[in-house]
Amino acid sequence: MFHKDDQIIEFLEQTMELHIPEEALRDKKETLKIIEENLEVKIPKKYQKKKKLEKYLQKANDDFLDFTKKQRPHRILKNTLFFILFLIPMMVLILNVTKNTSISYLHDLNKHMLSIFNILNIISILIIITFLFSKYKEKSLKLRQSTVFMMGILIIYTIGIFSLIDLLYGNDKKYQDFIIRESMNTRNHQFVANLFYSTRTIENTLSKTNNLDSTDELYEFEKIDYETNTYANPYEKEILTREENQIYKIIKVEGTLRDGVSKYSGYMAVVYDPSKVKIAPSVGAGTSEDSFGQILSQISKNNNALVAMNAGGFYDPDWRSNGGIPHGTVIQNGEIKTNYNRGIESGGIIGFNKENKLILKRMSAEEAISMGIRDAVDWGPFLIVNGKNHFKEETSKWACARTVIGQRKDGIVLMLVIDGDQPHSKGASYSDLADIMERYGAYNAANLDGGTSTSMVEHHEYINIPFNGHQRTIRSLPNAWIVTKD
Repeated sequence: MFHKDDQIIEFLEQTMELHIPEEALRDKKETLKIIEENLEVKIPKKYQKKKKLEKYLQKANDDFLDFTKKQRPHRILKNTLFFILFLIPMMVLILNVTKNTSISYLHDLNKHMLSIFNILNIISILIIITFLFSKYKEKSLKLRQSTVFMMGILIIYTIGIFSLIDLLYGNDKKYQDFIIRESMNTRNHQFVANLFYSTRTIENTLSKTNNLDSTDELYEFEKIDYETNTYANPYEKEILTREENQIYKIIKVEGTLRDGVSKYSGYMAVVYDPSKVKIAPSVGAGTSEDSFGQILSQISKNNNALVAMNAGGFYDPDWRSNGGIPHGTVIQNGEIKTNYNRGIESGGIIGFNKENKLILKRMSAEEAISMGIRDAVDWGPFLIVNGKNHFKEETSKWACARTVIGQRKDGIVLMLVIDGDQPHSKGASYSDLADIMERYGAYNAANLDGGTSTSMVEHHEYINIPFNGHQRTIRSLPNAWIVTKD
């Protein structure tokens, strides 16, 4: 039995920094076991008495100190090697980023990073050679648990970094396209695309949808046969089944996303007369600092709307905007209401001309007026143009609340909201939206401002659940698409 004030215990705690719990001291065997495990020695029976044990451990301590002195250069070598091996994957990532970025000062840093990287490589090779050919005592070759743990962390870290590099710059461009499109279609996160990719790469990716133009094929509305009992599919039946003189109907839209697991849920307003669909700005919307938006139900009341849905995006510093300054062009009844900076890089004018056809085209406000656009906002991306689903091969799975407007070839307007980040609905990606609109026969369709802005009211009452990721939230908006009696 040992005690805290025994010389041997004081020696262990002070000299070797070995702490033995009070309860273990009561059992001699347990105390000896702790000593053996921590000092990696086997104490012979003849030295297990207190006095003899003290001398034995003193000698062991001297040997340990001598061994430590000899091992110190090797430990420094090993730690340096781990540090450099830890730096190399990060340097490779930084080299790739600085090589491809469109941020000028980072791009200029690339040549300096290359020099540092080459120096690191030379140092690491020299250290590895020294490490392998150093003369070690047999005991020094024993791998401690901490070393094995660090090696495991290093391997996981290295695999993670190189996997990230492959996602960002590998041959499979779907992740690159996803990052560029999603970040450039926001006002506050465009730096993400600019950080990882050059201006040319960004432009090439966006050009796949930026150059789309629904005016390449202006068509006459097809005649609708509401009396038919033959439908191409259940979605067609759902659209064309209506009461006489019905201006619109609301359809519950539910299903499974492309991932085959997650669910989406929302509402679609089917508007049978496209002339009833108009843009309605908030009464306080403008481009001055005192501009303000209104919640969707209020915009609906102001305009005596049957149905209203959020439309374009707005300037939102620190995500605390009052929705008063709309991004891009806003046209109402053939007049330019506001023409502030565009909020996103893809898409363009989304609006109806005087013939009540949905026009999707990247153009200036003045060009839009000259083309006869009566009501429009500026947003995107365009999902379906002249019957072609431009997100058919898209693999983006970033689902959130979304808002879409589209038109069938027979003139029927489809206004869709999908709830997001909630138990009943994860949301939808651009590809999911395009699929939904395609099922319901949209010939042209475009994405509108989404997220917390996504909302729809019928008779001034919300029918979906606007959500900010934490709770139900009703945002102020700069404008809305409305359906009127007149």
